Amino acid sequence: MWVALALTGATAAVAATPAQAAPARASVATPPATACPTGWGSTAETRTATTTVPVTNVRTGRQACYDRMVVDLPGAGTKGLGYSVRYVDQLRQDGSGHPIPVSGGAILEVRVTAPAYDPETGAPTYPARAGRPLPGVDLTGYRTFRDARFGGSFEGETQIGLGVRARLPFRVLVLTDRVVVDVAHNWNGTR
Repeated sequence: MWVALALTGATAAVAATPAQAAPARASVATPPATACPTGWGSTAETRTATTTVPVTNVRTGRQACYDRMVVDLPGAGTKGLGYSVRYVDQLRQDGSGHPIPVSGGAILEVRVTAPAYDPETGAPTYPARAGRPLPGVDLTGYRTFRDARFGGSFEGETQIGLGVRARLPFRVLVLTDRVVVDVAHNWNGTR
């Protein structure tokens, strides 16, 4: 009987203790899916500067929000790096005016105001051929880029045709020894 009373008393003591409410959870807003830069546009971007430091490489990369093309000019710094980047209906080779087919829903013409050859000797510094895909660039698996063609290098300017999925927003950056073209995956900044 003592055992029964002791257990009953313990139960009564537990039952008599007021229940505490679980702490209220703060309402956490779900962050928007737009974690990508917005505010880029699709109108032409230019920077008037020029260098005789030649182009030595063109490379591409995939990012979470955009595809990137980098034109390397080792030793050029930033001051003399100029460019013109714009959407065109057709890529036309400088000098001859011959059309260069570029695959994709839209074509970005990228001009860097630097030669792809040694200005003193005329020897190529970037092993590309006009109208051909950029050497060493494989665009398999890219969300935005579809094609990259060498337009040529004429009178100190190097021309590249960048085929993209559609007319999408882009930006151009000048970083030490390179010109960078980023093309967004879409207009609204979602991943």
